[in-house]
Amino acid sequence: MSIILITGATSGHGRYLAQQLSRKHRILLHGRDRHRTESLAAELGALPYVADLSDLAQVRQLAAEITASHPKIDVLINNAGIGYGTKRELSVDGHELRFAVNYLAPVLLARLLLPCISSQILNVASLGQESINFDDLAMQQDYSGMTAYRRAKLALVMATFELAAERPDLRINVVHPATYMDTNMVRRGGGVPVNTVEHGGEATLRVLDSQLTGTFFNESEPARAHDDAYRSELRLRLREITDKLLGFL
Repeated sequence: MSIILITGATSGHGRYLAQQLSRKHRILLHGRDRHRTESLAAELGALPYVADLSDLAQVRQLAAEITASHPKIDVLINNAGIGYGTKRELSVDGHELRFAVNYLAPVLLARLLLPCISSQILNVASLGQESINFDDLAMQQDYSGMTAYRRAKLALVMATFELAAERPDLRINVVHPATYMDTNMVRRGGGVPVNTVEHGGEATLRVLDSQLTGTFFNESEPARAHDDAYRSELRLRLREITDKLLGFL
């Protein structure tokens, strides 16, 4: 029985993964709302962990709580995310909110848990990816919620490739589960669902079984990410900026 940590597991895609994986594995279930997280954990026989991932101090506390009780974790699924939004928002740390939640939080959590992870990391991203403006990461100019989301997701793909190269002993991949799944995030962002949560969830479960690493998956098939994700100089620049933002330098 593997120990699997799933972030953003109280609804949509994350909830489906938790329900399916809890049949055979021990689930560490993360959510932002305490009542929903503890209720689902009780239902599934999982262990609940509560944190707002827009607050990097809470990400650090989450990692500390998990490592204190679980010195070994087999799989980390970074599923939590935030959709497009209609206005520019900042996290409590002063970062553009979508960059904070969709990129900085999963990268920080993975880095902090890395000594405990024995098998794989799977990051949930999107086919929607857009080149990063390194001179305006906070998007103070020409803000667009869709652009913010797509830049953060590309950053996550780039970080996935970088970490996979650094840790060939682990399987580290990134997946676009499905286009416009029927989730609260899609609906709140004004999207019209075209795929079920089950469709995307089953694709993600197949990716978990893949023996590949350093790969972007469109549903369950290896695919080409944005061209920038394959440019080592851009990945290095992002890594250096990220290390400074997260206090690793």
